[in-house]
Amino acid sequence: MQENYAKFDKVSANFVPLSPVSFLNRAEALHGARTAVIYGDLQRSWAETAARVRSVAAGLVAMGIGKGDTVSALCPNIPELFELHFALPLTGAVINTLNTRLEPGTIAYVLDHADTKAVIVDRELIPLLTRAFEALGRTLPVIEIADPSASVSHTMGGQDYEELLRDAEPNGALGLPDDEWNAIALNYTSGTSGRPKGVVYHHRGAYLMALGTVAAWQKPHYPVYLSVVPMFHCNGWGHPWVIAMLGGTMVFTRTPAPDVILDAIRAHGVTHFGAAPIVLQMLVETGTGITDPFEPAIKVLTAGAPPPPSVLEKTKAMGFEVMQVYGLTETYGHISMCLWQDGWEELEASEQARLQAQQGIALPMVETVSVID
Repeated sequence: MQENYAKFDKVSANFVPLSPVSFLNRAEALHGARTAVIYGDLQRSWAETAARVRSVAAGLVAMGIGKGDTVSALCPNIPELFELHFALPLTGAVINTLNTRLEPGTIAYVLDHADTKAVIVDRELIPLLTRAFEALGRTLPVIEIADPSASVSHTMGGQDYEELLRDAEPNGALGLPDDEWNAIALNYTSGTSGRPKGVVYHHRGAYLMALGTVAAWQKPHYPVYLSVVPMFHCNGWGHPWVIAMLGGTMVFTRTPAPDVILDAIRAHGVTHFGAAPIVLQMLVETGTGITDPFEPAIKVLTAGAPPPPSVLEKTKAMGFEVMQVYGLTETYGHISMCLWQDGWEELEASEQARLQAQQGIALPMVETVSVID
């Protein structure tokens, strides 16, 4: 029988490359009428979002963007950046989300090191990109996003994002890669010594990280996820892809200030979000007047630093069910989680919070985690 097993090659009937693009295809086919995006007064369904994504992809192809090309995005968390997490992979290109907090010289370094072919920029950030081009010593093709919610708007004469979308002719292709090992994202570290280090994510890894997140966080279908974690950090901890898989809703706030976050939670029935401990601390300080905790509890991932037990205790009282995770840019983001254990509910609140501040155990889809001293 061994020789027969050896003849079982991969064919389209038994093998499909693993890619987050599949999540968009599924959301469009199964959840098309459900809300995909909320941004202020703007709401779009999954059918509308998928159509926009395919139009953006077609427009990028018409510009000459294709397989293996790096396209950098300099944007806050807005719906267009969410769309690019699917539009660029559809073309075979690689998304590079630029840290909007970097100084121009470092952005110039990343653009050069990434061999960026084009930059998609929010018009509010054009002065930063202009200075980065000056440091780079050359310009690149630019696509500009005009967001009416921005406090200011500049232009450098680049292609308008909405015009690119309107003028495109999508071909209807599903956009799966020919190889799941193809690059999907290029992310740069921000907490290492020296220059930022580029980390290549492939379609397979991004797909598996999304599955692991759903399993670890016990996420149901149709979550309402508030996009607080910047998408320049490990692609927003992979949540643009996670939410598509579940047919959920991405809620965006251009400025994730504590009062804005709390207002968005109330207004849109947010069920999940991620945030660094410092953001949780600010929510605690802003929400001191909250007498009725959120019900049902809102599930929160936190990472970036050990959350102080006092913060965990106070957020629990507000109705936030916080789980700490740990990861790196080099690991697609979170790879370990502090999983609630039997018996912890019998402990004092302060002791529960202390235990929850631990890094915990490996996520599903992670083979091995080692602590190396």
